[in-house]
Amino acid sequence: MADIESVKKLREQTGISLADCRKALDEANGDIEKAKECLIKRGQAVAEKKADREAGSGIIDCYVHSNKRLGVMLQLACETDFVARSEDFQNLAHEICLQIASMKPLYVREEEVPEADMEKQRQIFEMQAKELNKPKEITDGIIKGKLEKFKKESCLLSQPWIKNDKRIMKDIITDYIAKIGENVVVKKFTIYEF
Repeated sequence: MADIESVKKLREQTGISLADCRKALDEANGDIEKAKECLIKRGQAVAEKKADREAGSGIIDCYVHSNKRLGVMLQLACETDFVARSEDFQNLAHEICLQIASMKPLYVREEEVPEADMEKQRQIFEMQAKELNKPKEITDGIIKGKLEKFKKESCLLSQPWIKNDKRIMKDIITDYIAKIGENVVVKKFTIYEF
């Protein structure tokens, strides 16, 4: 059985309920780092279950950089008004706005990348690969790798989080889904820049 101080500490670090923190600590035999991993896995399972649920409520959030030359507007959806008004949901919206302002993605998710954009990038990468004078198998691998990198860098949910590059934005949203108990969907965003 996990001691109350460890449960409190894990709760402060994750924001997950005390009961879930206690269960995770029990599974991890009191090891806080292992308990965090348990909570992440459990959060991913919760997010998968909730992914099909309708996200018909939400907020519009915005961020304007201090130099007033860059702004972001975000439409973030959840299931209920109660969650939309919560501090956790508002914090998530702000984090996503900061990510968008910093990394300037073009799309929300990889499935949204138009085939025309992929073809345009493929042509650019093929021209670059020809200049290397390598065998076709090698250049094909280079092109494939660059196309995957383009998708990951240009899609918000695939980008490394600006505050911890070992995690991607989809993971951050999944953490919040586990924390608030509702489906969360980035509907769309717009970047304004001078």
